[in-house]
Amino acid sequence: MNTLFRGKDFISTQDWSREELETVFEVSKELKKRFAMGEVTDHLLRAKTVFMLFFEQSTRTRNSIEAGITQLGGHAHDLTPDKMQLSHGESAKDTAIVLSRFGHGIAIRNCFFGIGNKYLRDVAKYADVPVISLQDDIYHPLQGLADLFTIKEKVGDNLQNVKVTVSWAYATSHAKPLSVPQTQALLFTRYGMDVTIAHPKEFPLMPEIIEQAKENAEKYNGSIKFTNDMDEAFEGAQIVIPKNWGGFLGVEDPDSEEGKKAMKANLEKYKDWICDERRMTLADKNVLYMHAMPADRGKEVTDSVIDGPHSIIYDEAENRLHTAKAIMALTMGGRP
Repeated sequence: MNTLFRGKDFISTQDWSREELETVFEVSKELKKRFAMGEVTDHLLRAKTVFMLFFEQSTRTRNSIEAGITQLGGHAHDLTPDKMQLSHGESAKDTAIVLSRFGHGIAIRNCFFGIGNKYLRDVAKYADVPVISLQDDIYHPLQGLADLFTIKEKVGDNLQNVKVTVSWAYATSHAKPLSVPQTQALLFTRYGMDVTIAHPKEFPLMPEIIEQAKENAEKYNGSIKFTNDMDEAFEGAQIVIPKNWGGFLGVEDPDSEEGKKAMKANLEKYKDWICDERRMTLADKNVLYMHAMPADRGKEVTDSVIDGPHSIIYDEAENRLHTAKAIMALTMGGRP
């Protein structure tokens, strides 16, 4: 077991070895067990501070970090750009150096397309404390950890050739980042799973991410395939994860008014991309339904599915707490 985690950034699961990820899962399991038994773990990060910088809204991520570090004995500062000099143009370098001198970890959510991951990497370059991604425009590593941890609980540790479908779904709440499906594609293929990615042609994922996922699948004897047919993707699947993501790569300039109109027009073509009971019958009889939440009920998924017997969304959501605690305990505590 690797024990050298202190100060290590967590921006993408791809940056961590399988051995390191397995340590995270072992610690997550132990912390979850202690939580269930009501055991106090506030000695692990006693008097430690994590600064949370949120450029967007959050429910599970914000509360899993804040509740998690409280349970570990530390404290979280809930920050938004309007509360800081970021709104006046303070550089990532200056923010990183100053917060590093004040506390023990910096956690950031910045999902602005073409900006978020670069900002996190810039902060990490100058920070002397671990930088933890709370999601950016490319990756959502904490969600990926919780997803895989949940799958391990339900299916077992041997995930070789388990069939999982990551599918685009229709939604209107907002143009959701590419980061969740891309993280799942990268992480699941590293565990030898047979991954199917389904999306309309106007809603592709980043080519460089797909290439990495293909390399992972080859290295770990899994597979990854793609389809523009949601029904085909569901056939025989043991796990289905239907979720919307924006068509940022399907238009020339997604930030322009023309680009936004084009994305909306593309979106409206695919209202039938919904996870319903008919599609669930195409999958394995014991199929598990997952979603990072919040789900657009009635658009991404029907109530009968998300509230049905195959849904494990609340177990998945709870595991955001335990896996986040493991990441903080390892990177902000660990060996002196």
